Amino acid sequence: MDQPRAAGTCKFGDQTTSDVTVRLRNRDGRPEWFPCHSFILTKRSKFFANWLSKHPSDPSTQSNNCIEVRCPGSEYDHHVKLLKLIYLSEESVSDSWDSVKSALGVLQASIALQCETITKSCIQYLEAVPWDEKEEEEILKVVPTLGPEAVPIMARVQPVDTNATKSVFISAIRFATTIESSFPPFSDELKSSAQEQVEYMLLEDEETPLIAVDEDVKCEARSGLAKMFTTLEKGLSLLPSEYDQSPEAAEQRVLQSLLDLEWMCNMLPKMEMMKDFVSGWACISDHVLAIVQDEKYGSGLWAVKAKLMEVTGKALDAVGFGNVLLPAPSRVQFLKTWLPFVRKLKPLLDSRSAEDEAFPYKMDGDLCQNIEGAITSLVLALPSSDQADILMDWMQRNEQLKYPDLSEAFEVWCYRTKSAKRRLRAGFDAMDNPTITPR
Repeated sequence: MDQPRAAGTCKFGDQTTSDVTVRLRNRDGRPEWFPCHSFILTKRSKFFANWLSKHPSDPSTQSNNCIEVRCPGSEYDHHVKLLKLIYLSEESVSDSWDSVKSALGVLQASIALQCETITKSCIQYLEAVPWDEKEEEEILKVVPTLGPEAVPIMARVQPVDTNATKSVFISAIRFATTIESSFPPFSDELKSSAQEQVEYMLLEDEETPLIAVDEDVKCEARSGLAKMFTTLEKGLSLLPSEYDQSPEAAEQRVLQSLLDLEWMCNMLPKMEMMKDFVSGWACISDHVLAIVQDEKYGSGLWAVKAKLMEVTGKALDAVGFGNVLLPAPSRVQFLKTWLPFVRKLKPLLDSRSAEDEAFPYKMDGDLCQNIEGAITSLVLALPSSDQADILMDWMQRNEQLKYPDLSEAFEVWCYRTKSAKRRLRAGFDAMDNPTITPR
């Protein structure tokens, strides 16, 4: 056959012009024969070129050479498509890709049959197009088995330089702690996305952390935390005037600030920075409570008040269980600042919830238990005289004995006080009756 003429006129599967047959086994294991042309196979595939050089056709016979290509039944369709692609021009091959799954299957067949042009086109396609989650999993499983020529496909999933990762993380923190934006309404969605990714990078996989929390990262986190505190104080300062105009909008503004701080509370322990939050929260506590407990909001701001309880609970937990170390006077002040609010709010929320089943701000049982446990632990770590002051105040408020229940702290205080008195008496007895040691 005249090769130049064949190259331009021969078509895949044309029995009238074929001089070689390729045999594949289909999904059912039955053989299928495909009439082909040796000139085209030789030009596009080193596998076929090598086979045909070892098995030249005999012009004196009418029969064609039959090349058996071994492949699993699951890869049959991909091999058939590869045979069809061999007959196309490079440009047509590039335009033929229609899915990641199909291209990945053809790539495996193309590498096995050493079709360099098709392999290159396939790799370019897979490297450039988006993958869904299932496709990415398949690529991660298959491509590493295909050898170095398929490596470019993996470029998007390769480990990133440590400095680049840190830069992205710092930028994410900066965006996640952004309070004001010039691009509403997309800013809230983008900020939420940034917060989710910061949370993922810090918390999702503790065995394989994506970033090392160094001083640069902590500095950015401190800056974001400071902005959040400032925004909360600003919102509270504007609350009296804004509440008169639009109560819901005014409350939502303050609530959003508290939600941002609550999110930050979940991140800071992983950066060993919870003390920064507790210190900042303690500094603004008097201002926060002075506004929120104003008589003007006696029957409102329930969402803000409930969220305040949750955020304060995180601070009490950190201090009460020793994760954040503060001097005794600071612990006393912090507890005495928030304990009256906790005592008063819990029964109010319970009462409103009992009156209205649709009232959404009843305190969660686990939250109540955690706050009560943290307060008890915090009380028991104070100097005994400060414990006495807090317990005396607690017992004098009969209507508020239910929550937080400090019975455990009272029992421990009584035991310690009695033990201390015994030790003191034993010390005095030892002074009155000194032991005479013979010389």
